[in-house]
Amino acid sequence: MIVTAHTYAGGESEATIGAALAANPDTCIVATKGGAGGPGRGRPEVLQAEIEESLHGLGTDSIALYYLHRVDPETPLEESLATIKEYRDRGKIRQIGISEVSVDQIERAREVVPIAAVQNHYNLSERKHEVVVDYCAKENIVFVPFFPLRGDTGRPVREIAGRCGATSAQIALAWLLKRSPTMLPIPGTLSLEHLRETWPHCRLS
Repeated sequence: MIVTAHTYAGGESEATIGAALAANPDTCIVATKGGAGGPGRGRPEVLQAEIEESLHGLGTDSIALYYLHRVDPETPLEESLATIKEYRDRGKIRQIGISEVSVDQIERAREVVPIAAVQNHYNLSERKHEVVVDYCAKENIVFVPFFPLRGDTGRPVREIAGRCGATSAQIALAWLLKRSPTMLPIPGTLSLEHLRETWPHCRLS
């Protein structure tokens, strides 16, 4: 899975990913997001424009997973999701997710459209969304923690890593995966070396 967003690198992220996958578009799942950047960004006309730009940038007729990046304080959550649902009904989006939300907001969202994934800030140190993690596990919704490696990996984690012959990053990921059966971490990867460290069994070519 590759996770990006309409706002990343001014849209260049989606364009780069689209170009890279053009020859083999079915080799991985691409998730992207829209509706971030401040009040009013969740309005229907804003989301419609961003979805169209994401489809164009990714060079696809259908986005596998599309998140509402943030709940807009000026636009009802239901109104924003209804716009995304229109694209789902037309086959332009296959699954819908929401980001940085509470259980109440997830339940409101599910009254509008099925929610496949929830992406919240969560790691060893940042655990304010414990109840959301448990809710997603109970409801079989994928929980996607962003910044999964940015938590405290101090002495206790280093000691555990040493005993296990692993790195602190690998221990942090192992903790997340053990925490919930629906957990899907998305660590940022800036180099092949970092990719090999976080996912040592990943096949690279």
